Amino acid sequence: MSGVSRRGFIAGTGSLLGAAVLAGRAPAARAAVITSGERVPALVIGTGYGGAVAALRLAEAGVAVHMVEMGMAWDTPGPDGKIFCSTLAPDQRSYWLRTRTKAPLNYFLGFPIDRDIPRYTGILDAEEFSGITVYQGRGVGGGSLVNGGMAVTPKRENFATVLPSVNADEMYATYYPRANAGLGVGLIDPAWFDTTACYQYSRVGRKHAQRSGFPFVFVPDVYDWDYMKREAAGTATKSALAGEILYGNNHGKKSLQQTYLARARATGRVTISALHKVTSVTPASGGGYTVVIDQLNTSGATTATKTVTADRVFFAAGSVGTSKLLVKLKATGALPNLNNEIGKGWGDNGNVMCGRANHLWDPTGKLQSTIPCSGIDNWSAGGAFAEVAPLPTGIETFASFYLSITKNPNRAAFTWNSATSSVDLNWQTAWKQPSIDMAKTIFDKINAKEGTIYRTDLFGIYKIWGDHLTYHPLGGAVLNKATDNYGRLTAYPGLYVIDGALIPGNTSVNPFVTITALAERNIDTIIATDL
Repeated sequence: MSGVSRRGFIAGTGSLLGAAVLAGRAPAARAAVITSGERVPALVIGTGYGGAVAALRLAEAGVAVHMVEMGMAWDTPGPDGKIFCSTLAPDQRSYWLRTRTKAPLNYFLGFPIDRDIPRYTGILDAEEFSGITVYQGRGVGGGSLVNGGMAVTPKRENFATVLPSVNADEMYATYYPRANAGLGVGLIDPAWFDTTACYQYSRVGRKHAQRSGFPFVFVPDVYDWDYMKREAAGTATKSALAGEILYGNNHGKKSLQQTYLARARATGRVTISALHKVTSVTPASGGGYTVVIDQLNTSGATTATKTVTADRVFFAAGSVGTSKLLVKLKATGALPNLNNEIGKGWGDNGNVMCGRANHLWDPTGKLQSTIPCSGIDNWSAGGAFAEVAPLPTGIETFASFYLSITKNPNRAAFTWNSATSSVDLNWQTAWKQPSIDMAKTIFDKINAKEGTIYRTDLFGIYKIWGDHLTYHPLGGAVLNKATDNYGRLTAYPGLYVIDGALIPGNTSVNPFVTITALAERNIDTIIATDL
């Protein structure tokens, strides 16, 4: 804090105290603006799952950590008194530097539903590449701010294809349990599920799945299920039952601010600079690394450029952010000795969406919790796991909606485009066809059994499949290829990758528990051997 005025401190990033008071929880992490010329023992780029794990464990080991986050701290209520806006009423808080929303489901009854918004450093980034839009969280807490909280551990028999160089025994005995405990993972009460109005849509999904012979499973989540019960009973402020998820959740969801980052703050050794973007990392002449950081305002403009020195740097900007930065650093000569696997092995976790039109005798309910709690498992036979997802329009739709995770084998690569001084991704929309075929192994059968049809009005005009996006970007700096088997960038001692960029394209389920568990495993070894 030396040399930083009180006004500058508050204006620069703010602390997380506002969000904590609003939510009635402990603040997520102490925040302070990093100053040019500082030297820090450990700099963590990003505040998502991998970065939060690294910061906590380093701090517990006695290392002072500074985290740099491109997005906002999300600690100041808007004019409506809420930190986050709802899915049905997006405003400037909803999207990262866009002037029009770009909802994953962007049509309804054949009409486009996106709307104009002021340009702002909002919470959800719909980053467009050739052939695909990648949705990512922007803010302190990363993807934990905007996902549905589905905290799934892959089946043991699938793990060898997820991370082939990692010892499954230690992951399932130590690191998955540690990750689930740290994230606050819980399971819906099955008896409550059977009676509550807000999961009628999921019960319809269960009936249809089981009548077609598919296993229906409850899926763990990080939502506070007791809080949701109070929402349904009318004794707590509605959050999941008020359409809050895609652009943040104001109350019941245990995102990283309430879990790993809160514990990191409690050590007194972790600070955060929000609205700060790392643009360069190079070896410093006196040891460590010179890091160049742009400070942003809420319009996305650079207001200051700072240079700091870090003894160690942890890349945790997410699969896309980490991969783009490393590809740039290699191509431009900042880190020329990074190996040729940098940028490769990127996948979309096989994401594809679809909707089904149900009969009038199968209403899905006008009140739908935005937190998914169940799925249809056809992974072994058909290569697909489908979340029974909400369609929280506030009206009865007689529709079932699904996000599928599939065994899509296609992998893309990030490359440097010298003509535009930017990073490209060579994904092709046609590469989604295997995902569609795998999802059809579930939904063609259900439609045939139920006498129902696909909805064709949710992703465009007469378009069945949402094959244009992913919520689950993975890869680009693959473990044991771009890095060693613990995330070290071996050509540059003291540089590490510790996020979803390490995972080669697919986890067979929602990926954030695996990202967290892998980070726990890697940081254990890094602390024990490198420090």
